[in-house]
Amino acid sequence: MDDPILQGVKELLTDALRDSGGAREIRDEDDIVHGLGLDSLQMIHFLLGVETRFGIALDFEKIDLDTLGSVRQFADLVRTLIPPKRA
Repeated sequence: MDDPILQGVKELLTDALRDSGGAREIRDEDDIVHGLGLDSLQMIHFLLGVETRFGIALDFEKIDLDTLGSVRQFADLVRTLIPPKRA
């Protein structure tokens, strides 16, 4: 089953890691902060990309990236921030 939000998050992470040669296959269970090794600039690039791609605003003061965990958990957070489509 394809999950477009999870896939989008993975693509944005791959893009953020590409500049440092760290791009690789990203798994659902990979830890964004401690497992993938994004530096602070890559993290900013990733988070701004998430906001743009999904049309959301992340509250950076409320997101604790150190304890957020996996790529899937972050995708689930993004899913909760996307406004429902209007009929």
